[in-house]
Amino acid sequence: MRSLSIGATGMLAQQLNVEVISHNIANMNTTAYTRRRAEFQDLLYQNLRRVGSESSDTGTIVPAGVQIGLGVKTAAVYRITEQGNLTLTENTFDLAINGNGYFQVQLPNGDIAYSRAGSFQLSANGELVTADGFIVEPAITIPTDAVDVSVNASGQVLAQQDGQVAPANVGQLDLAIFSNEAGLLAIGDNLFLETPASGTPTTGTPGSTGIGTIQQGFLETSNVNVVEEISNLITAQRAYEMNSKVIETSDQMMAVLSNLR
Repeated sequence: MRSLSIGATGMLAQQLNVEVISHNIANMNTTAYTRRRAEFQDLLYQNLRRVGSESSDTGTIVPAGVQIGLGVKTAAVYRITEQGNLTLTENTFDLAINGNGYFQVQLPNGDIAYSRAGSFQLSANGELVTADGFIVEPAITIPTDAVDVSVNASGQVLAQQDGQVAPANVGQLDLAIFSNEAGLLAIGDNLFLETPASGTPTTGTPGSTGIGTIQQGFLETSNVNVVEEISNLITAQRAYEMNSKVIETSDQMMAVLSNLR
């Protein structure tokens, strides 16, 4: 009986859907997290009577045919890349991107990763680093005698050194943009890697064409909408229950068949 396996594919799909929703809810307070959405496709079909086939020797055509679908499969888990809200922190090294772009981060193996989570700190050498100690690229070192540091919208890092009147420009933050940022590979720790789907990065100064600006003292929140996620969770739960009902009904029908004499 096909309905047993069809109902099973529906339950598996909704199980994955709930897992995606639970991941969104778990990361609702993660800096710059972008929510995910599961997309599904119908599975292949069995042709019991092929549409368009000839139904007689005179060439009459079957207008509709008989196709039986075999369930559902997961097509993709999309990343929704819309901008999150900006939250004021007043921390000197909290940087948010207002618009498109990613900070560049050098991993321990030398690869460049990309992130919108700008909760940076200083290393023991005064370098601007992530919470895991990965160096922000291009590397920027803050002088030890700096009494104040400001980052303007264009990504210039200005340090007011003790005894100096004018602030010194100690570095320039660049941002990277992609043709298809949803194609980036998430590796955890708020980091992404370039893939053939994302395209190669284009780097540039914040505020230039197509690139967002820097907001010092702010962090980008996740773009998770809790009300929407809870609604999706309820819908997924009901879909799961209905698929289990299909299996239960199929089992009852098989029980009737087994009791025939």
